[in-house]
Amino acid sequence: MAYFDLQVAEKVGVAKFTVVAEGAGEKASQEITLEVRNPNPYVTEVVSKVLASGDTWSPTIKPLGMPGTNKVTLEVSGIPPINLGEHLDYLLQYPYGCLEQTLSGGFPQLYVSKLLELSEEQKQRIPKHIKATIDRLKQFQTSQGGFAYWPGQTGPDQWTTTYAGHFLLEAKALGYTVPPAMLERWIDFQKKSSRLWDPQLREYGYYPEDSYELIQAYRLYTLALAKETDMAGMNRLREHKGLSSAAKWRLAAAYAVAGKPEVAKSIIANVSKTPKPYTELSYTYGSDLRDRAMILETLLLLGDKSNAAEMVKYVSEQLSGGNWYSTQTVSFSLLAIGKFVGDSDVSKKVQFVYQINGGQSVNAGSNTPVMQINVPINGSEKKVMVKNSNGGVLYARVIQQGQPLAGQDKSGANQLDVAVAYFDMQGKTINPATIAQGTDFVAEVKVTHPGVRGIPYRELALSQIFPSGWEIVNSRMDQLQAFQAGDRPEYRDFRDDRVNTFFDLNEQQTVVYRVQLNAAYQGRYYLPAVSCEAMYDNSIYARKQGMWVEVGAPSEI
Repeated sequence: MAYFDLQVAEKVGVAKFTVVAEGAGEKASQEITLEVRNPNPYVTEVVSKVLASGDTWSPTIKPLGMPGTNKVTLEVSGIPPINLGEHLDYLLQYPYGCLEQTLSGGFPQLYVSKLLELSEEQKQRIPKHIKATIDRLKQFQTSQGGFAYWPGQTGPDQWTTTYAGHFLLEAKALGYTVPPAMLERWIDFQKKSSRLWDPQLREYGYYPEDSYELIQAYRLYTLALAKETDMAGMNRLREHKGLSSAAKWRLAAAYAVAGKPEVAKSIIANVSKTPKPYTELSYTYGSDLRDRAMILETLLLLGDKSNAAEMVKYVSEQLSGGNWYSTQTVSFSLLAIGKFVGDSDVSKKVQFVYQINGGQSVNAGSNTPVMQINVPINGSEKKVMVKNSNGGVLYARVIQQGQPLAGQDKSGANQLDVAVAYFDMQGKTINPATIAQGTDFVAEVKVTHPGVRGIPYRELALSQIFPSGWEIVNSRMDQLQAFQAGDRPEYRDFRDDRVNTFFDLNEQQTVVYRVQLNAAYQGRYYLPAVSCEAMYDNSIYARKQGMWVEVGAPSEI
């Protein structure tokens, strides 16, 4: 006979099980330790202070989220703050795995050493992340040589195909091993796409005009980086009437890389450095800040340090302003700033004194413009002291992370509607609060575009995380008899405890997605919130609050 003795350890996130076996008058036991994962997403809070020479700052830190998930970083920089720690964590922890977000997580790490003095752990971890990103790209490359937006798709996505090649070229230039066949196939695809580019195709509605031109300009830029310059294509685009400002700046970068800086300067001679505010939900996944970061890259290629410094100041201020930005915008911004710091003679040295909880004062310094210090946290309140011993201004920030406890999520919506329901296999509505063990049932989510904003929604992400007492039946709904499978999404990602569904939504349209589940294990569990959001515009979202659920014995319910 064997039985379990369950004890939850003091450290949150770890559970200890004692397995006891009895037989033939003997008794044996063994302790097993398991990690218990909190399904809630991490939240981040930042407090900051500008310190003149000799100034002191002493913030008090209260732990954020549940014990065991807390992380606190003191960040001090000699350049305008860019929320480096917060933005890097955001990119690395972003929960969806499309090509754009995979690349955006890896791209800035290529140049993070220009900005930040890396710890020994970071020196080992960051190259592994970059190599893992290169390796993961194999899942996205199609038979044509381009790259799909989701793994397994057969059609290349034009912008992210170029984005992927850009990453591979930059990584190769820094000494990382890039599969030659992958790069060669990408170059062949880009050459063919460049030759076939036809400005008249935009009239058929494939892309908005500005995006269509920028896609070609970016393609030509990366071909130049690959030393496969398509000069005929560059000249053809240059002669195109009404070329957008963003496309002109990217085309100028292509000419600069190709060794024709005078032509590049003539293209942008009277072009504004101030893009009009916009947010793009698909196509190039752009924003005006993303475009400023690309302008910064062009200015650096042309050696225009004065205007580059002004652009860095603006981009830095926006990154530190507390506003939400997409993965694409954050990635291009950090990449461009990293190149600026690496190529310029900006002061890279910071010096300061810090103290944690009244302990020993530490004289700290770095030969990079940003320095980060891990602040030990054990669930108790801490006080941090920072004194500027530098000759100039320093920017200090305390970045806190943690996972909220179950039950702290709330319902909310903006410009999107979500309805959640549960049914048995005969189509009868059930209450998920109490379900008998062994029951098969269906979770249904309806998502509606209310038409408040006069545009179709692109790249929506629906996230359903299920309690550990429920198991996902990954049958792709083919076993359902009382229901149809629901609408066909662009991509669906089944994992152990969650299903992420990705789709587009037209005005006034409603889509329905269903997941088959089984109440597998008796106990009381927390069902996290169901959420849907536009991946490239956080103002479009809807959340339904989570709840406690119970799986009971079949005879009890």
